[in-house]
Amino acid sequence: MAKTFLKVKQTLRDIFSTPSWEILMGFGEAVRLYFKNYVKFDGRSRRAEYWWPVLFLMLISVAGNILAGIFAAALGDVGVMIAGLVSLLLMLFSLATIIPSIAVGIRRLHDLDKSGWWLLIGLIPFIGAIVLIIFFVQEGTKGPNKFGSDPKGGAQVDTF
Repeated sequence: MAKTFLKVKQTLRDIFSTPSWEILMGFGEAVRLYFKNYVKFDGRSRRAEYWWPVLFLMLISVAGNILAGIFAAALGDVGVMIAGLVSLLLMLFSLATIIPSIAVGIRRLHDLDKSGWWLLIGLIPFIGAIVLIIFFVQEGTKGPNKFGSDPKGGAQVDTF
């Protein structure tokens, strides 16, 4: 009983002595880092720094398309013009996020100790996307690798 208590006490001490940014990365922090590291192609990115922005971009796209559809259906000719404007804004947003998406993809591959050139495998229809998804869901290499230090800061966390 005493050994178990000491083990739990040590585990709690380890958890609370490690800064929270090293353990968990939330949605807001990941999206902020996505835009902050807009053209940073070197270094490493953890899974959360890749997948939270993917979710953010998908939500923006879905919400924008729903909004455009509502305007087009509800407001007639004026709604179609507004829907076109919303679609134009979505296209501009997509263009603005191409570079950070490539950058975070390269940094994610660096976390797996792979060259950023592996991102080009996504150009192969179907197979390339599947290979990249498999790469991106894998946990990065523990400790430093040739692309930099561990983005988790040495914290041993099973989730993002």
